[in-house]
Amino acid sequence: MKSLAFTYKLLLSFLCITLYANPNIARDSDPNDSIVSKQSKKAKNIILLIGDGMGLSQIYSGIVANGSLNIEKFKNIGFQKTYSAFDFITDSGAGGTAISTGTKTRNGAIAVDTAGKPIKTILEIAEQKGLSTGLVSTSAITHATPASFIAHNINRNNYEQIAEDFLKTGIDVFIGGGKNHFNKRKDSIDLCIKLIQKGYIVTDTITDIIGINNGKLAGFTAKGHNPSILDGRGEMLSLATKTAINILDNNAKGFFLMVEGSQIDWGGHDNDTRRIAYEMIDFDKAIGIALDFARKNGNTLVIVTADHETGGMTLNSGNIKEKTFEAVYTTKDHTGIMVPVFAFGPGSEKFNGIYQNTAIFYKMLESLKIK
Repeated sequence: MKSLAFTYKLLLSFLCITLYANPNIARDSDPNDSIVSKQSKKAKNIILLIGDGMGLSQIYSGIVANGSLNIEKFKNIGFQKTYSAFDFITDSGAGGTAISTGTKTRNGAIAVDTAGKPIKTILEIAEQKGLSTGLVSTSAITHATPASFIAHNINRNNYEQIAEDFLKTGIDVFIGGGKNHFNKRKDSIDLCIKLIQKGYIVTDTITDIIGINNGKLAGFTAKGHNPSILDGRGEMLSLATKTAINILDNNAKGFFLMVEGSQIDWGGHDNDTRRIAYEMIDFDKAIGIALDFARKNGNTLVIVTADHETGGMTLNSGNIKEKTFEAVYTTKDHTGIMVPVFAFGPGSEKFNGIYQNTAIFYKMLESLKIK
């Protein structure tokens, strides 16, 4: 018996030494951990997905209604504090700006500080470093969250001014609604013509959009906002996400892409439980596309988070087998609770823990090895 015990201790000691000397050895066989050994490498690409208004209850509503979600595959998970410069409750302008620039600002502002001074965004920095860049949204592409990555304005509602800022960058791909802000303007200037002059393919339907795999693309999917998933939007978000990735991946230096599931938030404002669940499921399809690309690519950091929670939603009862649940709400507005951050790929370990929403910007720069 003593001999067996000694052999066991010797074997255990050898295993511990081996694991210590080789920290990249997988700790389990889960295929979702296949990139763990590469977490310390530089990320070549970043895909940031923002579920507007998405808190834990919104996520779980999608899990219950669908049976499972791709978002459950993440292993590195943290929480971010969402308050803005002067308010406990942020709006999407300030929330998006915090993530895109690393700076807290006043509610309603778009990538400017509290004094109204423009702040360089992660998209603009990536472009300056030679990366390709893109934005995808189920809202108008000029709406607060996508705007906070490309425009600079003291008022998120200045949609036509925000549209002008798109032409001040070299963004490679943007897909979403809001075409009227480009070609049906008060100043009668047709920015779509200017986009064509700058070399963009400008198109209006998702059918045309998915047929494009290179060059510069301005894909408009609605004159204003896109309809909800319940009102016939279809697979616009996942198809647009896949198209954007395919185009941006042509750049050997890498890319930055932000994808927004905008209308989880709108379901929260309406306290519409069914809409929230189905918008969450639709957003999760885009997450799945990003994860599939990242697994195959090996050099892509995928981050999923929210700008804030909307509705004060909680689930009080349900039936897992029947995929049903009942939700209650505390408000029809935003709340101040922390929201989750999920990360996968090189640099994903940096996103564990609790931190300010502004920290996401710096963690992205660190993952890209940009000072």
